[in-house]
Amino acid sequence: MQKLNQSYIKFVVKKALEEDLRPRGDITTKLINSKNKIIKAKIVAKQDGIIAGLEFCKATFKLIGRETVFIKKISDGKKIKKNKMIAEIRAKIKTILIAERTALNFLNHASGIATLTDQFVKKTSKETKICCTRKTTPNLRALEKYAVKKGGGYNHRYNLSDEILIKDNHISASNGLKELVKRAVKTKKIVTVEIENINQLKQIIGLKFKRILFDNMKTSQIKKCLKLCKNRYQTEYSGNASLKNIKQISKIGINRISVGAITHSAKSFDTTLLFR
Repeated sequence: MQKLNQSYIKFVVKKALEEDLRPRGDITTKLINSKNKIIKAKIVAKQDGIIAGLEFCKATFKLIGRETVFIKKISDGKKIKKNKMIAEIRAKIKTILIAERTALNFLNHASGIATLTDQFVKKTSKETKICCTRKTTPNLRALEKYAVKKGGGYNHRYNLSDEILIKDNHISASNGLKELVKRAVKTKKIVTVEIENINQLKQIIGLKFKRILFDNMKTSQIKKCLKLCKNRYQTEYSGNASLKNIKQISKIGINRISVGAITHSAKSFDTTLLFR
């Protein structure tokens, strides 16, 4: 997983600011006579949830105005109540006005993911991990996977180089599932094999790899597969897991449930920035 160091954060924030300011900057704020006056502002939560992305928010203001003093009132991964202050900012009027939307976009996006992840985690047993997938926003994967962790979830592989995940199209493109798994095992990488039915499982039972992923399989089928596995493999479920059915899936005894929705369908967290 790519680390959220300051270099990475600044790189991502700079790209976002360029998107907002090219080619002529904030032409509205330029009209204000007192734009260099130092003032205070506060970021306030407009809903309950889990906060994430504060360093991205802070970096946005800092990159626009070096004079910025950004004071966190809460840490990433912590729960916040509606109307509570998330952060306080002391900076020039123009700094706050220019940076506001981009800063809140990062904060709201990450906090939305953390909040949704927390909702999934609360509905599952302690033995079941909620994992994100590669269904992420291009160029924001590290931020989104970070937000998942702050919501109590776990990261699946970061990219295609991390682990081997044999999916249906890999199987279709190969000469046979068993031979493909054998080749994968020789790489010494973590190997996950996605299966769609019990017949596929029977082909690979006994081979030494780490994880079996049950893709869109019915509960009755999964229970039969788990009996065959006899705890020889880590188990995972994927396929349209939702807040409505996640508890039922967890009860089967699955080790992990991958949920694409926590990154690709999380609702943006609601915040506001107010001058003090």
